[in-house]
Formats: sequence, C-alpha cells, structure tokens
Amino acid sequence: MSHEGVYEDIVNAVLSFDSDKVTEATKKGLDLGEDPVKIIEDGLTKALRIVGKKFEDGEFFLMHLVAAAEPVQRIIKDLLEPEILRRKVQRKTLGRIVLGTVAGDIHDIGKNIVGAMWFAAGFEIHDIGKDAPTEQFVTRAKEVDADVVGASALLSTSLPMQKEIVKATIAAGLRDKVKLMFGGAPVTAEWTKEIGGDGYAEDAVEAVKAAKRLLGIET
Repeated sequence: MSHEGVYEDIVNAVLSFDSDKVTEATKKGLDLGEDPVKIIEDGLTKALRIVGKKFEDGEFFLMHLVAAAEPVQRIIKDLLEPEILRRKVQRKTLGRIVLGTVAGDIHDIGKNIVGAMWFAAGFEIHDIGKDAPTEQFVTRAKEVDADVVGASALLSTSLPMQKEIVKATIAAGLRDKVKLMFGGAPVTAEWTKEIGGDGYAEDAVEAVKAAKRLLGIET
C-alpha cells in the first residue's frame, strides 16, 4: 500500500463511522512510520471537515457528528498525542481554546463535538471537562494563554454559570485578552450579548466559523 493510501484509508474509516476501522487504519499509518501530526491533518481532521461540510449541507445529522468525533478524539488522545510527545514534533495552531461544560451540568456530547471540530479546523484545544468550576476556566486560560474560552450549558438552570465566567474573567484581568464563546441548547445570541459574551454558535460547524471571525482569521 502506498503511503497516500494510508491517509485515504483513515478518511474512509472515519466516514464509515466504524471505531475499530479508524483505530486499525491509524495504527497502520504509525507502523509505516508516518508523522502523527500528518496523520491528524491529512487523515483524521480531513475526515472531520468532510463530515462537518456534509452536516452543513444537510446530508449528515447530529448522530453522524457524534459517531465521527468520538473515535477521532479517543485515537488522538490515546495513540497520536503520546507519539507526538515522544517524537517532539509540533502542530501548527490557529489559536488556543479552553473548553468546558459549566458547573452543575454534566452534559458533554455537544462540547466534545465542538472541540473535535475546532481541533479539525486547526485550533489547540484544552478541554477541562464537564461540571467545570468557573475558576477552572479562568485558571486554565491563564495557564495556556488562551485566545478563546468556550463554555457549554445544556441546562437552563446552568445558564447563570456562563454569566459567572464573564464576571470571573473581568475580575482576573483577562477580559481584554480572551474571547468568550457560549453554546448549548438553551443558549441564544441574545443571551450571549446580554451577559457580555463575544460569540455564540448553534452548532459545531458554526462554532468554527465564529471562532475564526472573533480572532480575525480568514475562512
């Protein structure tokens, strides 16, 4: 098999929504000595961008985004990131994003999909998980010198925590340094503006466009 065929296999595996096939194709690439960053860029994230485009065009639905994003995230974390660290290679990034689901909310499917699509677009993602305390968003943003903080709320009862994140970034002197993006089922553009946020996206594809707009990155 040609090395180019390896990347084609990875893309096709992701588009088949078969986690085992994605793992097998990725391992094959590593066994052939392929650069793990190239595997991410020309294989996994290329496939996610295709899924995102098909979602945008109405060919795919939310279940397809979930089915594609979950194995890709797992494989990057378990297989490729350790190899990247071992080889001391770097991946170019469009910016650093701290991402999490707010305190009091344990829903993370939407957050995970957005994180995967941001990663596929070229952003460096620092995921602090679900039910994340407000101070953790701020602390992590300081640690990584974040360009964007993204906070998801899937419950209407957890919406006020997004407002707390705005207040906390102001108190920490970060408000002029980071863009604040909010999302989740009950979140609206109006709510985001009301609490002093910078950006809102109703789905993962729009989240990529919104983040790029906020950072002045041409799409």
